[in-house]
Amino acid sequence: MKRKEYCRKAFFRYLEFIVGIILLAITYNYFLIPCNIVYGIGGLGIIFKKIWSLEPSTVMLIGNIILLFFSLCLLGVNNTKRTILGSLLYPIFVKLTAFLPTSFPLGEIEPVLQVLCGTFLAGLGLGLVFKAGFTTGGTDILNQIVSKFGKVSLGKAMLYTDGLIIILSWIFFDFQTFIYSLINLCIVSFITDKVVLGISQSKAFFIVTEHETSVKRFIMNSMIHGVTVLEGRGGYTGDVKKVIMCIVPTSQYYILKEGIKQIDENAFFVVTDAYEVSGGA
Repeated sequence: MKRKEYCRKAFFRYLEFIVGIILLAITYNYFLIPCNIVYGIGGLGIIFKKIWSLEPSTVMLIGNIILLFFSLCLLGVNNTKRTILGSLLYPIFVKLTAFLPTSFPLGEIEPVLQVLCGTFLAGLGLGLVFKAGFTTGGTDILNQIVSKFGKVSLGKAMLYTDGLIIILSWIFFDFQTFIYSLINLCIVSFITDKVVLGISQSKAFFIVTEHETSVKRFIMNSMIHGVTVLEGRGGYTGDVKKVIMCIVPTSQYYILKEGIKQIDENAFFVVTDAYEVSGGA
Protein backbone atom coordinates (compact mmCIF):
# COMPACT_ATOMS: atom_id res chain seq x y z
CA MET A 1 0.00 0.00 0.00
CA LYS A 2 2.85 2.34 0.89
CA ARG A 3 4.56 1.64 -2.42
CA LYS A 4 1.32 2.36 -4.28
CA GLU A 5 0.91 5.65 -2.44
CA TYR A 6 4.54 6.57 -3.15
CA CYS A 7 4.09 5.84 -6.87
CA ARG A 8 0.89 7.91 -6.96
CA LYS A 9 2.61 10.91 -5.33
CA ALA A 10 5.64 10.55 -7.60
CA PHE A 11 3.37 10.46 -10.67
CA PHE A 12 1.58 13.67 -9.70
CA ARG A 13 4.87 15.34 -8.78
CA TYR A 14 6.35 14.63 -12.20
CA LEU A 15 3.07 15.61 -13.87
CA GLU A 16 3.17 18.93 -12.03
CA PHE A 17 6.76 19.40 -13.17
CA ILE A 18 5.99 18.64 -16.83
CA VAL A 19 2.95 20.95 -16.84
CA GLY A 20 5.10 23.71 -15.34
CA ILE A 21 7.88 23.24 -17.91
CA ILE A 22 5.42 23.24 -20.84
CA LEU A 23 3.70 26.35 -19.49
CA LEU A 24 7.08 28.10 -19.16
CA ALA A 25 8.09 27.13 -22.70
CA ILE A 26 4.80 28.36 -24.21
CA THR A 27 5.03 31.60 -22.23
CA TYR A 28 8.60 32.11 -23.40
CA ASN A 29 7.65 31.79 -27.08
CA TYR A 30 4.35 33.70 -26.91
CA PHE A 31 5.27 36.56 -24.62
CA LEU A 32 8.91 36.82 -23.51
CA ILE A 33 10.57 36.63 -26.94
CA PRO A 34 8.17 39.07 -28.69
CA CYS A 35 8.48 41.58 -25.81
CA ASN A 36 12.25 41.02 -25.40
CA ILE A 37 11.79 40.30 -21.69
CA VAL A 38 15.32 39.52 -20.56
CA TYR A 39 16.29 37.67 -17.38
CA GLY A 40 17.91 34.32 -16.62
CA ILE A 41 19.45 32.02 -19.20
CA GLY A 42 16.35 32.50 -21.40
CA GLY A 43 17.13 36.21 -21.45
CA LEU A 44 20.59 35.50 -22.82
CA GLY A 45 18.91 33.42 -25.52
CA ILE A 46 16.83 36.47 -26.54
CA ILE A 47 19.94 38.70 -26.57
CA PHE A 48 21.94 36.20 -28.63
CA LYS A 49 19.03 35.92 -31.06
CA LYS A 50 19.19 39.68 -31.63
CA ILE A 51 23.00 39.82 -31.99
CA TRP A 52 23.79 36.64 -33.92
CA SER A 53 20.32 35.32 -34.91
CA LEU A 54 20.90 32.16 -32.83
CA GLU A 55 17.98 30.00 -31.75
CA PRO A 56 17.18 30.85 -28.10
CA SER A 57 16.54 27.17 -27.31
CA THR A 58 20.03 26.28 -28.56
CA VAL A 59 21.64 29.01 -26.45
CA MET A 60 19.65 27.83 -23.42
CA LEU A 61 20.60 24.18 -23.91
CA ILE A 62 24.31 24.90 -24.37
CA GLY A 63 24.31 27.34 -21.44
CA ASN A 64 22.53 24.85 -19.18
CA ILE A 65 24.91 22.02 -20.08
CA ILE A 66 27.92 24.23 -19.28
CA LEU A 67 26.36 25.29 -15.98
CA LEU A 68 25.53 21.67 -15.11
CA PHE A 69 29.19 20.79 -15.60
CA PHE A 70 30.27 23.60 -13.26
CA SER A 71 27.56 22.59 -10.79
CA LEU A 72 28.85 19.02 -10.75
CA CYS A 73 32.41 20.20 -10.14
CA LEU A 74 31.70 22.97 -7.64
CA LEU A 75 28.45 22.02 -5.91
CA GLY A 76 28.59 18.23 -6.00
CA VAL A 77 26.32 15.46 -7.25
CA ASN A 78 23.48 15.92 -4.74
CA ASN A 79 22.98 19.61 -5.53
CA THR A 80 23.16 18.91 -9.26
CA LYS A 81 20.72 16.00 -9.47
CA ARG A 82 17.50 17.99 -9.09
CA THR A 83 18.54 20.51 -11.77
CA ILE A 84 19.45 18.06 -14.56
CA LEU A 85 15.93 17.22 -15.75
CA GLY A 86 14.72 20.81 -15.87
CA SER A 87 17.96 22.09 -17.43
CA LEU A 88 17.56 19.71 -20.38
CA LEU A 89 13.77 19.62 -20.79
CA TYR A 90 13.12 23.36 -20.62
CA PRO A 91 15.10 24.30 -23.78
CA ILE A 92 13.77 21.19 -25.54
CA PHE A 93 10.16 22.23 -24.88
CA VAL A 94 10.99 25.79 -25.92
CA LYS A 95 12.12 24.35 -29.27
CA LEU A 96 9.09 22.06 -29.58
CA THR A 97 6.62 24.90 -28.91
CA ALA A 98 8.41 27.53 -31.04
CA PHE A 99 5.90 27.01 -33.89
CA LEU A 100 2.85 27.95 -31.79
CA PRO A 101 2.97 31.78 -32.11
CA THR A 102 3.14 31.45 -35.91
CA SER A 103 0.56 28.68 -36.24
CA PHE A 104 -1.82 30.03 -33.60
CA PRO A 105 -1.27 33.81 -33.37
CA LEU A 106 -2.94 35.73 -30.57
CA GLY A 107 -3.54 38.79 -32.75
CA GLU A 108 -2.79 42.37 -31.84
CA ILE A 109 -2.14 42.73 -28.10
CA GLU A 110 -0.91 45.81 -26.29
CA PRO A 111 2.75 45.40 -25.17
CA VAL A 112 1.85 46.09 -21.54
CA LEU A 113 -0.84 43.39 -21.63
CA GLN A 114 1.64 40.97 -23.23
CA VAL A 115 4.15 41.64 -20.46
CA LEU A 116 1.53 41.14 -17.75
CA CYS A 117 0.27 37.89 -19.28
CA GLY A 118 3.82 36.63 -19.67
CA THR A 119 4.65 37.59 -16.10
CA PHE A 120 1.65 35.80 -14.61
CA LEU A 121 2.10 32.61 -16.66
CA ALA A 122 5.87 32.48 -16.08
CA GLY A 123 5.35 32.80 -12.32
CA LEU A 124 2.70 30.08 -12.41
CA GLY A 125 4.89 27.71 -14.44
CA LEU A 126 7.99 28.33 -12.36
CA GLY A 127 5.98 27.84 -9.16
CA LEU A 128 4.75 24.44 -10.37
CA VAL A 129 8.32 23.38 -11.21
CA PHE A 130 9.65 24.47 -7.80
CA LYS A 131 6.68 22.96 -5.96
CA ALA A 132 7.45 19.62 -7.61
CA GLY A 133 10.99 19.81 -6.23
CA PHE A 134 12.83 20.67 -9.46
CA THR A 135 14.39 23.74 -11.07
CA THR A 136 14.84 24.89 -14.66
CA GLY A 137 18.62 25.13 -14.23
CA GLY A 138 20.24 28.18 -15.79
CA THR A 139 20.87 31.02 -13.38
CA ASP A 140 19.51 28.89 -10.51
CA ILE A 141 22.79 26.99 -10.75
CA LEU A 142 24.82 30.15 -11.19
CA ASN A 143 23.17 31.71 -8.13
CA GLN A 144 24.19 28.76 -5.96
CA ILE A 145 27.78 28.93 -7.22
CA VAL A 146 28.03 32.68 -6.65
CA SER A 147 26.44 32.30 -3.21
CA LYS A 148 28.81 29.55 -2.13
CA PHE A 149 32.10 30.96 -3.40
CA GLY A 150 31.24 34.65 -3.19
CA LYS A 151 30.17 34.22 0.46
CA VAL A 152 26.89 36.08 -0.16
CA SER A 153 23.27 35.15 0.42
CA LEU A 154 21.28 33.47 -2.33
CA GLY A 155 19.14 36.61 -2.61
CA LYS A 156 22.19 38.78 -3.26
CA ALA A 157 23.54 36.23 -5.73
CA MET A 158 20.24 36.45 -7.65
CA LEU A 159 20.51 40.22 -7.60
CA TYR A 160 24.00 40.07 -9.12
CA THR A 161 23.37 37.44 -11.82
CA ASP A 162 19.84 38.27 -12.96
CA GLY A 163 20.51 41.96 -12.37
CA LEU A 164 23.48 41.87 -14.74
CA ILE A 165 21.44 40.09 -17.42
CA ILE A 166 18.60 42.61 -17.07
CA ILE A 167 21.08 45.49 -17.46
CA LEU A 168 22.13 43.88 -20.75
CA SER A 169 18.54 44.36 -21.96
CA TRP A 170 19.06 48.12 -21.59
CA ILE A 171 22.28 47.92 -23.60
CA PHE A 172 21.00 45.74 -26.45
CA PHE A 173 17.37 46.91 -26.56
CA ASP A 174 16.11 50.07 -24.84
CA PHE A 175 15.18 51.53 -21.46
CA GLN A 176 11.53 50.47 -21.78
CA THR A 177 12.59 46.85 -22.25
CA PHE A 178 14.84 47.16 -19.20
CA ILE A 179 11.93 48.40 -17.09
CA TYR A 180 9.62 45.68 -18.40
CA SER A 181 12.23 43.02 -17.61
CA LEU A 182 12.76 44.37 -14.10
CA ILE A 183 9.05 44.49 -13.34
CA ASN A 184 8.61 41.03 -14.83
CA LEU A 185 11.32 39.52 -12.62
CA CYS A 186 9.88 41.06 -9.45
CA ILE A 187 6.31 39.94 -10.13
CA VAL A 188 7.38 36.46 -11.31
CA SER A 189 9.24 35.98 -8.01
CA PHE A 190 6.13 37.00 -6.05
CA ILE A 191 3.76 34.73 -8.01
CA THR A 192 6.21 31.83 -7.82
CA ASP A 193 6.26 32.09 -4.02
CA LYS A 194 2.46 32.14 -3.91
CA VAL A 195 2.23 29.01 -6.07
CA VAL A 196 4.86 27.15 -4.03
CA LEU A 197 3.62 28.20 -0.58
CA GLY A 198 0.00 28.92 -1.37
CA ILE A 199 -2.02 31.88 -0.12
CA SER A 200 -1.80 32.09 3.65
CA GLN A 201 -5.11 31.15 5.26
CA SER A 202 -3.81 31.62 8.80
CA LYS A 203 -1.61 33.90 10.87
CA ALA A 204 0.78 32.84 13.63
CA PHE A 205 1.06 35.19 16.61
CA PHE A 206 4.00 35.16 19.03
CA ILE A 207 3.12 37.40 21.99
CA VAL A 208 5.18 38.59 24.95
CA THR A 209 3.10 40.46 27.52
CA GLU A 210 2.95 41.30 31.21
CA HIS A 211 -0.74 40.32 31.13
CA GLU A 212 -0.31 36.72 30.04
CA THR A 213 -3.47 35.39 31.74
CA SER A 214 -5.73 38.10 30.31
CA VAL A 215 -4.39 37.64 26.76
CA LYS A 216 -4.77 33.85 26.99
CA ARG A 217 -8.33 34.23 28.31
CA PHE A 218 -9.22 36.59 25.45
CA ILE A 219 -7.87 34.17 22.82
CA MET A 220 -9.38 31.02 24.34
CA ASN A 221 -12.72 32.36 25.58
CA SER A 222 -13.54 35.25 23.25
CA MET A 223 -11.95 34.01 20.02
CA ILE A 224 -12.28 30.27 20.79
CA HIS A 225 -8.74 29.38 19.76
CA GLY A 226 -6.10 27.33 21.53
CA VAL A 227 -2.76 28.69 22.68
CA THR A 228 0.67 27.27 23.42
CA VAL A 229 2.90 28.92 26.01
CA LEU A 230 6.61 28.80 25.24
CA GLU A 231 9.46 29.77 27.51
CA GLY A 232 11.83 32.43 26.21
CA ARG A 233 14.75 34.37 27.61
CA GLY A 234 15.68 37.99 26.94
CA GLY A 235 18.92 38.17 24.97
CA TYR A 236 20.18 41.27 26.81
CA THR A 237 18.67 40.98 30.30
CA GLY A 238 18.55 37.20 30.53
CA ASP A 239 15.07 37.45 32.08
CA VAL A 240 12.75 34.48 31.52
CA LYS A 241 9.67 35.43 29.51
CA LYS A 242 6.53 33.55 28.59
CA VAL A 243 5.76 33.59 24.86
CA ILE A 244 2.16 32.94 23.86
CA MET A 245 1.84 31.28 20.46
CA CYS A 246 -1.46 30.90 18.67
CA ILE A 247 -2.80 30.39 15.15
CA VAL A 248 -5.85 32.30 13.95
CA PRO A 249 -7.58 32.57 10.55
CA THR A 250 -6.35 35.52 8.48
CA SER A 251 -9.84 37.02 8.68
CA GLN A 252 -9.44 37.31 12.48
CA TYR A 253 -5.96 38.84 12.38
CA TYR A 254 -7.19 42.38 13.06
CA ILE A 255 -9.48 41.27 15.92
CA LEU A 256 -6.63 39.60 17.80
CA LYS A 257 -4.22 42.43 17.07
CA GLU A 258 -6.61 45.03 18.51
CA GLY A 259 -7.53 42.75 21.41
CA ILE A 260 -3.89 42.45 22.46
CA LYS A 261 -3.43 46.23 22.28
CA GLN A 262 -6.50 46.84 24.44
CA ILE A 263 -5.27 44.42 27.10
CA ASP A 264 -1.62 45.51 27.04
CA GLU A 265 -0.61 48.45 24.87
CA ASN A 266 3.05 47.68 25.61
CA ALA A 267 2.80 44.04 24.52
CA PHE A 268 5.40 42.81 22.05
CA PHE A 269 4.11 40.51 19.33
CA VAL A 270 5.21 39.16 15.98
CA VAL A 271 2.78 38.03 13.28
CA THR A 272 3.80 35.70 10.45
CA ASP A 273 1.97 33.87 7.68
CA ALA A 274 1.13 30.25 8.52
CA TYR A 275 0.91 28.47 5.17
CA GLU A 276 0.14 25.05 6.62
CA VAL A 277 -1.37 24.08 9.97
CA SER A 278 -1.62 20.41 10.85
CA GLY A 279 -2.48 18.45 13.98
CA GLY A 280 -3.88 19.64 17.27
CA ALA A 281 -7.34 19.32 18.67
